[in-house]
Amino acid sequence: MQRRYPMERKASIDHTILSPGTVSINVKGAFIVDEQPSRPPTPSDGDDGAQHDTEIRLPNHEAVVSHVALDIGGSLAKLVYFSHEPNSKDLGGRLNFLKFETDRIDQCLDFVKGLQDEFRRQNGSRSGKMSIMATGGGAYKYYDDMKRILGAEVLREDEMNCLIMGLDFFIREIPREVFTYSDDEPMHFQAPRADIYPYLLVNIGSGVSMIKVSGQRQFERIGGTSLGGGTLWGLLSLLTGARTFDDMLKMAEAGDNAAVDMLVGDIYGADYNKIGLKSTAIASSFGKVFKMKRQGENQAEDHGGLSQDSREEDNDASSSQPQFRKEDISRSLLYAVSNNIGQIAYLQSEKHNLERIYFGGSFIRGHRQTIQTLSYAINFWSKGVKKAYFLRHEGYLGSVGAFLKRQPKNWGRRNSFEEYPMERPTISRQEEE
Repeated sequence: MQRRYPMERKASIDHTILSPGTVSINVKGAFIVDEQPSRPPTPSDGDDGAQHDTEIRLPNHEAVVSHVALDIGGSLAKLVYFSHEPNSKDLGGRLNFLKFETDRIDQCLDFVKGLQDEFRRQNGSRSGKMSIMATGGGAYKYYDDMKRILGAEVLREDEMNCLIMGLDFFIREIPREVFTYSDDEPMHFQAPRADIYPYLLVNIGSGVSMIKVSGQRQFERIGGTSLGGGTLWGLLSLLTGARTFDDMLKMAEAGDNAAVDMLVGDIYGADYNKIGLKSTAIASSFGKVFKMKRQGENQAEDHGGLSQDSREEDNDASSSQPQFRKEDISRSLLYAVSNNIGQIAYLQSEKHNLERIYFGGSFIRGHRQTIQTLSYAINFWSKGVKKAYFLRHEGYLGSVGAFLKRQPKNWGRRNSFEEYPMERPTISRQEEE
């Protein structure tokens, strides 16, 4: 069924359908929907392979939006699209956030194809085809597949540009999006603000990029590390047999890293107050493993376990080996990767005199232990001078930036994008009529 709009809106809506590049996103009154994500109807039957995240309600947006945005990374494909309120005649709608494993990109494109069909049903035969804004490495790797499967215009956007535009949008426009962490207040929300520069963006995906942002259109990648989400995912899949990143995070929540990490207390027997280290601070990640394993082998040798051929004695030798729990291994490795990222981020912020550090990327996923570790690292090394900031939609910076980059046709696309000035996203704060 097609949506019915007030007659006075029809002319502008018709113009939007025919000229989709002129769409302006009205963010007046925008807020995050703190409930289970709604799932607008699509032709998908059963599990669509997507993980649905919290939506952003845009109660005052009226125009038709005829594009979706994809940020396709090495591990995940992140999708952002606009939908009107399900089962409602009210104006306004929502920004929807979904992610798919990149290895299952076909499921992602099937979902987008369903959105195309729904768009045509809602807006009629004159609506044309929904266009695709794409960024990330997969925008190039899967470009031909997107064109073939979706039969639509695919516009590829620079990844760094999209990351910065998406983050700027969240900081400036969305209440209860950006927050800081402390043990007393795990989510202390920051009000939207205009004076946001300069800052450091630490984008943690499969790898890590660190970007210094000095102003609009003024940014540079100043560093990074290959030890990121892909490292954690890969090593834990080998060490624990876990199949998904979320399974690994659940195991880490139930783990005790002290079972495998060597702590300051293991060395000094107490806090090392002279240099400000608590007894629970990690002195060496996985530092207990070799020592405990060697002790187990020595015990087996002392009991003759390594010189006997009988099955019973072999079993005795095996039982003397320390058994490391998957949960403890997961927590230790999560801390190791997160601490490493946090310290490198601090060093980069110190080198470039940046006090505000924003952490984004799908590695974080709102996981408390990860956020706590990153926040602690920045606070510890900076002695409380610098702040670590997090976002509720931290994994969607690139896809939101690409969504906002939809510009009038032929704008800056005949040659390389860098030859044209990057405009601010077309965001409207119009007063209600």
